[in-house]
Amino acid sequence: MVDMLFMAEIHIHRLQPKHLSLIRSIAELGQLSLAAQELALTQPAASRMLGEIERYVGSPIFLRTPKGMEPTAVGSALARRAQNVLEEMREAAREVEAIQRGLTGTVRIGAVTGGAVGHVVPAIRALKAEASTVDIHVDVAPSGEMIRDLLSGQYDFVLGRIPAGIDARQFTVEGATMEEVEIVVHRSHPLVNVDRLNISDMAHFPWVMQAPGTPLRQAVENVFIDEGAPIPRNIVNTTSLLVMIAMLASSNAIAPMSREVSDLLCRQTPIGNLTTLRLDTPIVVTPYHLITLGGKRLSPIATRLRELLLGHFLSRGR
Repeated sequence: MVDMLFMAEIHIHRLQPKHLSLIRSIAELGQLSLAAQELALTQPAASRMLGEIERYVGSPIFLRTPKGMEPTAVGSALARRAQNVLEEMREAAREVEAIQRGLTGTVRIGAVTGGAVGHVVPAIRALKAEASTVDIHVDVAPSGEMIRDLLSGQYDFVLGRIPAGIDARQFTVEGATMEEVEIVVHRSHPLVNVDRLNISDMAHFPWVMQAPGTPLRQAVENVFIDEGAPIPRNIVNTTSLLVMIAMLASSNAIAPMSREVSDLLCRQTPIGNLTTLRLDTPIVVTPYHLITLGGKRLSPIATRLRELLLGHFLSRGR
């Protein structure tokens, strides 16, 4: 008996991917004919392959019943293992292809908040589908900091704006997307049910937003100035989205955010019971761009992420 078990174990190692695929398909579909069709085999060929598998294993792996083919205990174990092995093989193939195409290594990029949510995340998802092991680092920061770090070689490229006083000729600048701003508050805020608010209606409430001089802050202040309303004096300055959310959840604070971020927080994945106010005056920030240091040679993986990001960026910017 021991010798027979030993021989069965040795023969199991003769199973090939085509055998594992057949086992998995029969277990999933419950019919040999359907499994053969899924694998582009004739039914006689699938039947012969099943017989070959059972000889290797040393026992039946499926029982024929009026309802179809049901796995034996051995068949259930093999089907479970087959699924895992086939997935590992597919992942190995993807990894080998990524290596051959140069899609491995590390990419470091920076992005403004709206660009990170609206464009960088979809591009990363697309890249991970091609090369799951790539190491991606994303920083969300003001454009001034990102341009400084781009010049020092810390980033492959950034999604942001070129600050005043910086020579734009040293960069390759592509695409342009306007950043729309929405006003985010807690759902219990006194202004939630007011239609078509004027910016002056918000002046006396506490605000939480980016520091003076940042494009989004300037866009908000310009609306106050254009409307002849006093600029709020009760302001908490922060670049941290978590701090903004915490402030909104615990007070009557108001926070201006890019539309991509407010969509994420208030509509796609509601967080902290937040919502947006309805303004009668739109708030628009100056455009941001995909910026690469002129003459910088990117790695294949950085080049691919840049291609994916630029494609998404341009399609959304139209």
